[in-house]
Amino acid sequence: MKGFLTVLSVAILLFTSCSKQKADLILYNGKVYTINDTFDTVQAFAVRDGKIIATGKNAEIRKAYSSAEEIDAMGKTVYPGFIDAHAHFFAYGQSLQTADLRETKSWEEVCSRLAEFAMAHSDGWLIGSGWDQNDWPDKQFPDKTKLDQLFPDRPVLLTRIDGHAAIANQKALTEAGLTKSYDLIGGEIVSRNGALTGLLIDNATSLVENKIPSPSPQQKEKMLMDAQRNCFAAGLTTIDDCGLSADMVDLIEKMQATNQLKMRLYVMLSDSKPNYDYLFKRGAIKNERLNVRSFKIFADGALGSRGACLLRPYHDMPGKSGFLLSNPDHFEQTAIKLAEKDFQMCTHAIGDSANRTILKIYNKVLKGKNDRRWRIEHAQVISPEDVGRFGSANIIPSVQPTHATSDMYWAKDRLGPERIKSAYTLKQLLRQNGWIPLGTDFPVEQINPILTFYAATVRKDARNYPEDGFQKENALTGEEALRGMTIWAAKANFEEKEKGSIETGKFADFVVLDRDLLNTSPAQILSTQVLKTYINGEKVYEKK
Repeated sequence: MKGFLTVLSVAILLFTSCSKQKADLILYNGKVYTINDTFDTVQAFAVRDGKIIATGKNAEIRKAYSSAEEIDAMGKTVYPGFIDAHAHFFAYGQSLQTADLRETKSWEEVCSRLAEFAMAHSDGWLIGSGWDQNDWPDKQFPDKTKLDQLFPDRPVLLTRIDGHAAIANQKALTEAGLTKSYDLIGGEIVSRNGALTGLLIDNATSLVENKIPSPSPQQKEKMLMDAQRNCFAAGLTTIDDCGLSADMVDLIEKMQATNQLKMRLYVMLSDSKPNYDYLFKRGAIKNERLNVRSFKIFADGALGSRGACLLRPYHDMPGKSGFLLSNPDHFEQTAIKLAEKDFQMCTHAIGDSANRTILKIYNKVLKGKNDRRWRIEHAQVISPEDVGRFGSANIIPSVQPTHATSDMYWAKDRLGPERIKSAYTLKQLLRQNGWIPLGTDFPVEQINPILTFYAATVRKDARNYPEDGFQKENALTGEEALRGMTIWAAKANFEEKEKGSIETGKFADFVVLDRDLLNTSPAQILSTQVLKTYINGEKVYEKK
């Protein structure tokens, strides 16, 4: 009898095992935010061939599926892989190879850091980025005097944190053939008493940038890989790279084909004839890792460098209103061309005048309600009478919550006490279409999506300033912020059916955090850690 029972038990186990469906991966014992339409949470899910095949309770999933690889989440929180709806992936990789000037507290500290960097990088141009004169006691733009003293024989170009201004030394100006200031559409070559100061605003920066030798293919590959490593560690699985060239798309394709580059990328090509010719001839590019169907256009500059185009002059510089970076006719003709070809138009617009210009053109070309998902990137300062233009043509405001908490110390000085009320209005913009994608604009800001969540919901800096939050009436709820970092960001890319939530049939892109963002005190949010990141069910990062 005993032998019979043993045989029966083995038979039952074999039958049970054989009746289970095979999976490549099972995650169980987690608090899984699916970010589906009803914002459900589940305990477990199964993955096969890189996609979610089932979600549910622990017992349900483990009874129905078997896998050689299982993850016991041990009660930790799981989210869909975070999507950054506006960033500069390749430029971030480049920045890792140059002098880091972020969080410097004076021009003297900038020069000191650069001198230290130069000791370890003894050849060629000296490149750096990240300085912000608004963080210094003397908030005036610096000039090239100190750079000329330190580096008389090496060209230097140091870009402001927003990428819309730079300081060049005399050697760099000479290399670029710049000897005097002259009128420039959408830019300014700053001079004082007839002499160049080295300060270049917006389109003027390219006059020097174009003289910097291009990185080799091997260097570009390293930049992309370095960027990928850090982004995976931050829980990012898809990034919108805003403004690349066609040759970079070719390199990305090559690296993805060899499985070297695993990051999913939504690429916007820069506004140039070679890029239009490339994509118009080839057509939209779409596979599981790469999506190229849009173009990035610049309407104006940035608020911090007073290049953002305003309807009325800057409050702290009454003689200046900023400028458009191209003639309005260029924006309209580009919109018509992209509408005819059925490509997405994504336009950088920060000032209220720039936003009005682009909103009017979009509405004229789109002709009312549509599903083209044309975007305005940043949408920082919107005149109250223009807000409705987003909803009237389903225009998507693609916003970066950390811009508000980075700019809040000086934005009121730039805009004045009334106009600041219509700046960084996340909640108001969300209401226009019922959804809003969120990003960071890294390397202008940090790559960490937890900072995006914090800035969107708490509207404070890491030091708990201001006490009541910055214009708290425009804070998002935790659910809205998470949707903005996942499913709504995917929707902005026409990818909501394949990613952005943990649902059957979608890519198994997910991240495990050490705490639940929706049930954590504001003071604890910023210390949240990414424990694991997965793409296609493959672990691409684990915290050591």
